[in-house]
Amino acid sequence: MSKVTGRIRVLTDADMDLIHRSALRILGEIGMRIESEEALKALRIAGCRVDFTAQIAQFPEAVVENALLKLRRDFTPVQGAKDGQRFADRVPMRYTAMYFSTVPTRVHHGFDVNTGGFTMFVYDLDGRRRLGTMQDVHDSIRLADALDNIDLVGLPCTASEVPAPLRPVVMAGELVKHTRKIGGIEAWSVKDIEYISRIAEVVAGGAAALRRQPVLIGYGEARSPLSIDANMAAVFIEYIKRGMPQSLDTMPAGGTTAPATSAGTLTMGLAETLGGLTLAYAIREDAIISLDLCPTLNDMRTLIYPYSGADRIPLVTAAMQMLSDYYGRPGGCHGGKTDACIPGVQAGVEKALSIIFPVLAGATGVGTLGHLENALTFSYEQLVIDNEIAGYIRRMLQGFEVSEESIAFDVIKEVGIGGNYLTHPHTAQNFRKEFWTSDLMERLPWSSWSKQEVKGFEARAREQARKIIAEHECQPLLPEQVREIDEIVAAARSDPWYQKS
Repeated sequence: MSKVTGRIRVLTDADMDLIHRSALRILGEIGMRIESEEALKALRIAGCRVDFTAQIAQFPEAVVENALLKLRRDFTPVQGAKDGQRFADRVPMRYTAMYFSTVPTRVHHGFDVNTGGFTMFVYDLDGRRRLGTMQDVHDSIRLADALDNIDLVGLPCTASEVPAPLRPVVMAGELVKHTRKIGGIEAWSVKDIEYISRIAEVVAGGAAALRRQPVLIGYGEARSPLSIDANMAAVFIEYIKRGMPQSLDTMPAGGTTAPATSAGTLTMGLAETLGGLTLAYAIREDAIISLDLCPTLNDMRTLIYPYSGADRIPLVTAAMQMLSDYYGRPGGCHGGKTDACIPGVQAGVEKALSIIFPVLAGATGVGTLGHLENALTFSYEQLVIDNEIAGYIRRMLQGFEVSEESIAFDVIKEVGIGGNYLTHPHTAQNFRKEFWTSDLMERLPWSSWSKQEVKGFEARAREQARKIIAEHECQPLLPEQVREIDEIVAAARSDPWYQKS
């Protein structure tokens, strides 16, 4: 098979060395504020300089480099591991799947595509932007579950009628009851982890099975610039203590929470996630930890955090290159994003380009799809379109077979000069596996197109979404699993901690 193989590079080797050395300087000379006495004590024992009054830790270069040595050691294939993987398969986390052992750095033609985002707002099939409901939660999961190019289903939206503190637990319960393509989940507090982990054990088949193949993993996130607040530190540390996979996500925005240059934003974001890596190993020597980074350049006209754009796409691609090429961390990144408020040309351009560039740089997956408006709003229609874009890109990367059989010399000789291949058996035997067809893309002359009842890409996407939501049946859990999950969610609802939150 002649597949697309050439990876794109934004950074030279010298660029990557300079960025890494500068990230080490940031950690060593400036440090990070970490609002957790437990974290600071662990970092001091690990060799960091700690000011407990200011809650600032400075990370000597040797300490960070030692953490990176452990990361590379842990990502080396272990004896008997399938395909060099630390777990039985990829681990669904936040916006995509993560890997915690060696995966070849290459163009991943079968890259994962993930939904998620936990958005408050929904752009519904009648063209209204409104708060999401529990019905939207069920319908969005059903739609994502049915779409062929969606591999992992995180929560596309959340239900506004559920009290905000309870949403992570309640939504986790709804997710696992309505799809087997379970993606990542939000965890806003240590208390959430307690209940979500119990739900995950029910799905996995017990605590031991969950450790072998983790599901429903939330994450800690840095607060740029160079801070981890008390709540996120507690979430991050709790996952590490439980032996669950983690990476400290960081989302610096050039011009507001990072320098107004791509290189400065990238470097500072790397410093933050390297700080998280060092903290994880300080908490637990055998921590299951990776690196993560989602940088952007702020729109200085609106102060919006853009998820797409001609300036952000090379920045995200460079981040992917640093993580996979320089640090040996395989995994996915944010992609399929748009800043447009409704489906249309802008959304299509931004989503296609923000998927293909990181994938060509070696991303193992992209997410989260189905979003509009800087990932604030979920759209059923857009998710159907995004599914089509992902399929389009996958077919592009697939390439085509080159062999004596596929060249089909005998067929060419048989049809001869001026002949017709339309009625030849070879065409019927091969076109389905060779040609990419779409129910949404238009390939009709005006005379035929004008007679159609449903015209246009977006209109057909809306009709497809309606049909799927009305007809698709998700594969359910066993009745006893559903009952157990409902009991866990009910226990959370009556937990005094949530009632006072």
